[in-house]
Amino acid sequence: QVQLVESGGGLVQAGGSLRLSCAASGRTFSTCVMGWFRQPPGKEREFVAAISATGGTTKYKDSVEGRFTISRDNAENTVVLQMNTLKPEDTAVDYCAADRTFRMTVRTTADDYEYWGQGTQVTVSS
Repeated sequence: QVQLVESGGGLVQAGGSLRLSCAASGRTFSTCVMGWFRQPPGKEREFVAAISATGGTTKYKDSVEGRFTISRDNAENTVVLQMNTLKPEDTAVDYCAADRTFRMTVRTTADDYEYWGQGTQVTVSS
């Protein structure tokens, strides 16, 4: 089992920043690809960012690349999503997810991730 707990969500004005943290428990954390997904109001869950087990490879949704940065600290069992220059369209519930399956690539679909946190609300006002 991998347990994930997100924190850092909140209300911010457009152009502001938020730092989302995901605290993980479980011995397999360091071998898991980690991802962030979000679900805007009335929409399906969508990929935001992912990072390989060692942190050497990252992927981003096109609309957040250059604004968001995903990172991890395996010694602390944490993964972070730094979100800068936030826009109203970034408003969503953000979820941390873990892919325990060994993969050659970082995946961008929710079905590839086995463990999920409860989510944290990000609201960006105009």
